[in-house]
Amino acid sequence: MASKDDAPVGAANGNGETAQPSLNVLAQYVKDLSFESPGAPNSLRGRDKAPGIAINVNVNANPLSDKQFDVNLTLNAKASFDQEVLFNVELVYGGVFAIAGFPQEHMLPILFIECPRLLFPFARQIIVEATRNGGFPPLMLDPIDFAQMFQQKLAEDQAASKVKVS
Repeated sequence: MASKDDAPVGAANGNGETAQPSLNVLAQYVKDLSFESPGAPNSLRGRDKAPGIAINVNVNANPLSDKQFDVNLTLNAKASFDQEVLFNVELVYGGVFAIAGFPQEHMLPILFIECPRLLFPFARQIIVEATRNGGFPPLMLDPIDFAQMFQQKLAEDQAASKVKVS
């Protein structure tokens, strides 16, 4: 005999109530990947000290339907030594997410914190392989605090709205 616990997540149970909120990854994909080593093969030689590495992270989300969203995690990493660019790797890694049963006020944190948190390990591995295949030591990105990034973006948006010129 089936119980109400056997109902699909997000489906209505016999009492008309909706089941538990759900967040499902429907697809993951590489939208854009670029690796450049403009100074190769000279840029591959050993050095006495580590190069400077600048890393930029961005998250975008777009609705595909009422319950499906396309979330893109963009990672840029540029390694340079003095004025010479050793490598520049850019990745846009996307995921399609089905999100149901959450209150509207939770949607932005889910899209900009939880979804990129789920995508990051896969994007990180692609960066590792791209830099290693480019002849460099693998670039191991540290974990990213997407909650802190989201809070910072909200604070910047609030500050910008206060500064608007009338």
